[in-house]
Amino acid sequence: MLLYRTSRGPVVEDGGKFYAITERDWDTLFNLDDLGATLRAAVTAGRTLNKPMTLLAPIGAQEVWAAGVTYWRSRTARMEESKAAGGGNFYDRVYEAERPELFFKATPHRVAAPGATMRLRKDSKWMVPEPELALVINRRGRIIGYTVGNDLSCRDIEGENPLYLPQAKVFDGCAALGPGLLITDTMLPPDTEIILSIVRGGREVAGDKTSLSQLRRKPEALVEFLFREASFPAGAFLLTGTGIVPSDNFTLQPGDEVRITIPPIGTLANPVA
Repeated sequence: MLLYRTSRGPVVEDGGKFYAITERDWDTLFNLDDLGATLRAAVTAGRTLNKPMTLLAPIGAQEVWAAGVTYWRSRTARMEESKAAGGGNFYDRVYEAERPELFFKATPHRVAAPGATMRLRKDSKWMVPEPELALVINRRGRIIGYTVGNDLSCRDIEGENPLYLPQAKVFDGCAALGPGLLITDTMLPPDTEIILSIVRGGREVAGDKTSLSQLRRKPEALVEFLFREASFPAGAFLLTGTGIVPSDNFTLQPGDEVRITIPPIGTLANPVA
């Protein structure tokens, strides 16, 4: 089942039909022990809704974190962009290390909803989207589902000095989540694809795909490190890293639209400006 945060409150989709959940606010729903049962009860109750409804970012008071250098392609790109700054081998070392790279990405107000505009930093000349599977984690550290994430990143700022990572990653409109949460206790299979398409002036100017089989670290291990010495009273999202990096001569431009598809979840599409 897919759970959406909408202008009409939480909504669950099942079999192509949409059902209202009226008894729970988003953060309470997010952290229920019996979330699956609650969603099934909403379907059984049959409070169907007709479109249109406005999709909001599927986040309440949760924080968004991210894991870096979890795909070989990301490792290679980070090493190349930071070579001149002397930080290239950092990324090779973290790719092989037991401890993952985890960093804070966004507070809720910096997260764009499906269809909403993401922001390009004015002091960056080399920006790319990073299409990622996002883990949906409740306050007890249990993965309750998955969604699509866009970790918008400034390659020139990060490459200038690895210590500039927060500025390369965290700014208004720096992340997007959606379109909804796939609620399941089962890990997505390794052949699950992540597909990127960047459209400019009505045509695709960049695109690629990867699969979860290329993800080096297990999601449960990433969550264990995230929750090891930190608490998340409302739960959290954890972006699991990107296996897709556009060519070095590509940068996003105002007016581009970034489309990220993970088939069991849907497509997250956002313009940038």
